Amino acid sequence: MFKFIKQYAETINNANIYPMISLFIFLIFFVVLLVLVKKMGKERVSELSRIPFEKDELTNSTL
Repeated sequence: MFKFIKQYAETINNANIYPMISLFIFLIFFVVLLVLVKKMGKERVSELSRIPFEKDELTNSTL
């Protein structure tokens, strides 16, 4: 299977640019995510950390 994909990819012109584009998108995503997390306030982090322990939500046991 991999051999077929490799042979097919070699026939595409400029196939070496696609890995670079995917790496660039990957890095941009995680840099943006890191910036958002760093800018998040302590109150918001505390609020998000308490979500799993809140008992006000409906559970699946009522089904």
